[in-house]
Amino acid sequence: IIAEVKKASPSKGIIREDFNPLLIAKNYAQNGATAISVLCEPHFFKGKLEYLEQIRAQTHLPLLRKDFIFDSYQILQSKLVGADFILLIAKMLDSKMLKALFDLARNLGLEVLFEVHDKKDLDKAFFAGANIIGINHRDLNDFSMHMRLCEELMPLISKDKIIVAESGLSAQNIKSLDDLGVDAFLIGEYLMRQSNEGAALKMLVRRN
Repeated sequence: IIAEVKKASPSKGIIREDFNPLLIAKNYAQNGATAISVLCEPHFFKGKLEYLEQIRAQTHLPLLRKDFIFDSYQILQSKLVGADFILLIAKMLDSKMLKALFDLARNLGLEVLFEVHDKKDLDKAFFAGANIIGINHRDLNDFSMHMRLCEELMPLISKDKIIVAESGLSAQNIKSLDDLGVDAFLIGEYLMRQSNEGAALKMLVRRN
C-alpha cells in the first residue's frame, strides 16, 4: 500500500482539518506502508513542497511526489527535495512530452508512476516505456468513479509491468483487486478520513 498524505482534493475540498503531515507519515511508516505519497500542490490539494522534504528527513520509505508534473524543473525539484518517484498523468500531456519527462526522471534515478485512465493513455505509457502503471478509477473530467477500470485495462498490459490501483479504494474493494492481480494500492482519502489513519492502514495491510 502506498499511503497518501493529503489535506484536500479538487473533487472533495478539505478532507482532513487536523492535518499534521509529519505525524501522519510517521503513523504510516509504523503501520505497514510500502511507500508514502505526498501532495505538494498548494491550490487544489493545500500541500507544500516542504512537506515532502520534512517527511524525507524522518523516513527511509520510498516517497512519491504526487503532483501535476508538466515540466523538467519540477522533476529536478523533486529529486532535490528527496522524492524517490514522481507521477506523470497521461491525460495532461502529449506522448512526446511524456516520454521526455519520463526519460529525464529515470536518468536522475527517479521512478515514475505513469497514470492512465483509458486505452489511449495506455498507448502513451507504452510509448514512454513505463514500468509502473497507475490505473486511476476517477475520471479527471467529471470526477466520476469507474471501479471496473482495472478489470478492463489490465488484460492489455504485459505481466512484467507493476500495476497500481488508484482512487476509490477501501477495505471493501482492495481484496477483489488483489485477486485480480493488482500489485499495489494508492490510498489517500479513505485513510485521511479515519480518526486513526495508522490503525486503519494496519487493518488494510492485515486484510490484504
